[in-house]
Amino acid sequence: MKPFIKWAGGKRWILSDPRFALPSFEGRYIEPFLGGGAVFFHLAPKSAILSDINGRLVETYQAIKTDWQQVIVILEQMQMFHSKEFYYLERNRNHETPHERAAQFLYLNRTCFNGLYRENLKGQFNVPIGTKTRVLMPDDDFEKISLILADASIFACDFEETMSKACEGDLIFIDPPYTTAHNINGFVKYNQKIFSWEDQQRLQRCVVSAKERGAKIILTNADHASIHDLYAELGPPIILGRASVIAGSSGSRTSTTEVLYAF
Repeated sequence: MKPFIKWAGGKRWILSDPRFALPSFEGRYIEPFLGGGAVFFHLAPKSAILSDINGRLVETYQAIKTDWQQVIVILEQMQMFHSKEFYYLERNRNHETPHERAAQFLYLNRTCFNGLYRENLKGQFNVPIGTKTRVLMPDDDFEKISLILADASIFACDFEETMSKACEGDLIFIDPPYTTAHNINGFVKYNQKIFSWEDQQRLQRCVVSAKERGAKIILTNADHASIHDLYAELGPPIILGRASVIAGSSGSRTSTTEVLYAF
């Protein structure tokens, strides 16, 4: 099952890499940086705890889970009205109900530039319109998405709160925010506003604690010396190569590497 949301740093690509393997587990699947949820939808676990710090993203998941049909009806209307003028009007519109806001989130996600999510200092989505004009795709299956989400608990919260719930038998998939250019441009300076070095250190402590409680952990991160050092006591990483998709134009995109840990 493919993700229904495009998210920077999404892990759909990693599923086809033979070096990426999820271990068997008897407990819950836990993902504290949900984003587009590529690994979650691929696995479709029977029981899951999902979270993200982005409240609008989480609200969209919850709306699809509870009443996907209502969201689709609104999206169909947005598809009919889609234009440059409508996009910017919708980008600045405040909706009253969760399902209206979920449809707005998906509409903007699918028609904005490069599927990015960015807010200004006032907390307003401010990504310009992109080139794509389709809002609903032929292979969309929101009913199935809703069924997969049915047994998942979904929260808007900090990763530490979510990871503290992990215990023996659980599997945690961790994909924190980072740019694929860290190994070229330098980790701390480039990434500080997205996910600070203090956040990375806090995450490492959460990983150690969850491992001690018996949880299994799969972690992806930037391929940078600082990350290698941070997790050195837990073992060496697997280095994965991929094409960077962060740049706006295909000509500016380069190949890069990321790290994969299994604890």
